[in-house]
Amino acid sequence: MSDAAGGAAGPRVLVTGATGYIGGRLVERVCNQGARVRCVTRDARRLDSRRWPGVELIEGDLADENASRRALDGIDVAYYLVHSMASGKAFPERDRQIAQIFAAAARRAGVSRIIYLGGLGDPAETLSDHLDSRHEVGRILAASGVPVVEFRAAIIVGSGSVSFELIRCLTERLPIMIAPRWVESRCQPIGIRNVLEYLIEALGHPDAEGIYEIAGPDVLTYRQMMLGYASVRGLHRVIFVLPVPHPEWSSRFIDLVTPIPYAIAQPLVAGLHTDLVVHDDRALREFQVRPMGYRAAVELALTRVASDEIETTWTSSLASFGADQAPERQLAVHEGMLFERHRVRSSARPEAVFDAVCALGGDAGWPSGNTLWQIRGFIDRISGGVGMRRGRRHPRQLRIGEPLDFWRVEALEAPHLLRLRAEMKLPGTAWLQFEILPDAEGSRIEQTAFFDPHGLPGYLYWYAFLPFHRFLFPGLIRAVRRSAEAESPETSTS
Repeated sequence: MSDAAGGAAGPRVLVTGATGYIGGRLVERVCNQGARVRCVTRDARRLDSRRWPGVELIEGDLADENASRRALDGIDVAYYLVHSMASGKAFPERDRQIAQIFAAAARRAGVSRIIYLGGLGDPAETLSDHLDSRHEVGRILAASGVPVVEFRAAIIVGSGSVSFELIRCLTERLPIMIAPRWVESRCQPIGIRNVLEYLIEALGHPDAEGIYEIAGPDVLTYRQMMLGYASVRGLHRVIFVLPVPHPEWSSRFIDLVTPIPYAIAQPLVAGLHTDLVVHDDRALREFQVRPMGYRAAVELALTRVASDEIETTWTSSLASFGADQAPERQLAVHEGMLFERHRVRSSARPEAVFDAVCALGGDAGWPSGNTLWQIRGFIDRISGGVGMRRGRRHPRQLRIGEPLDFWRVEALEAPHLLRLRAEMKLPGTAWLQFEILPDAEGSRIEQTAFFDPHGLPGYLYWYAFLPFHRFLFPGLIRAVRRSAEAESPETSTS
């Protein structure tokens, strides 16, 4: 990072987990404090779309000693936001290994402070593997001799957080819920905005050290949190509490009806059997943050979701959705939605690809399965929807907010992003998004169809149409590539 970008006097700060939910939001805020920021990630391409001028990126796995040394060289303060919960049952061992390597490297590099976000829970009680691992990581970092500020939080309420998605999806999709007894456990949630405020204040807090339990002012059961969410949304929900013979059933059920996979749901649910409340108000006494209440945090999160201003999501920290699938096609979930993503490389420049994407539809039709698009538009029209009759204003140019057949342009960032929102009659909400990134060969194109199902009819609709998707969407992205390369013959290698 240049002195002009960050200020020569600013501390050199390492943010780990920059591709994750918390880290992805923290980087820009740390830059705004005048710090010179470095991020370390296993795959730097996953940060290509982030606009962080002056931020230094280092590619490497912190489980590798050399990578940790490179990442920490010359660093004053390090944010430790790493966890391996999605990696399977062996995550405690991997978390332990990475923390030991990082702590040793931080001591050798002369790091003056580590700021760590862990999990709330009374160590005197029996904790889940997840919470016990979070506490163990804090102890390992502190044992290095480097001063550590360890924040411990329970449920973080914010747009895109795994905790918020769990509450949101269960409440939205189940008018009547038969819930296990863990919904009566007590929790003290905190808004994501307040978590970030604590993390930022710790950067310039000269006396902060040790463990700080952070939470909002409300102590609620999980049942109360779901009913509180329903109240904000104006929904009527009924929750019956019954004993569930096998705790694993809760995790399997969450995997079935929410976007949260079993590998993450299982350790999360195990932690819900324990009360997660603050026992020491030291954070309120030593920091200036005054956390908002649960209802205010939910209202803020829903505002972000409604205005499509979600900075990061819990899925951001996952290296891959469906590692057993070919990288060109992925079927999974994102932000509470089902999605299908296709990727191709093109020899054409991003500008040419973007022009080809913006020329889709209208009188020219859709280059893959146009007859099916027209039939779907006809069905929508006779059902009272807009159908395909609106066409488009201009054959090649688009503007935000204008119609395109049965879509509306929701986001347009030349030459990198086009997102269309469906306005046909659907048992859910659908988007079609194109992202174009520069590549050594020319461009990388990502085409993603998102669908937020409204109850069981929405799921049935999505899976009923999957057979058509198998040739419709791959054909569409290949047609975009052909069109772009035809417009840029000097770059084409075909």
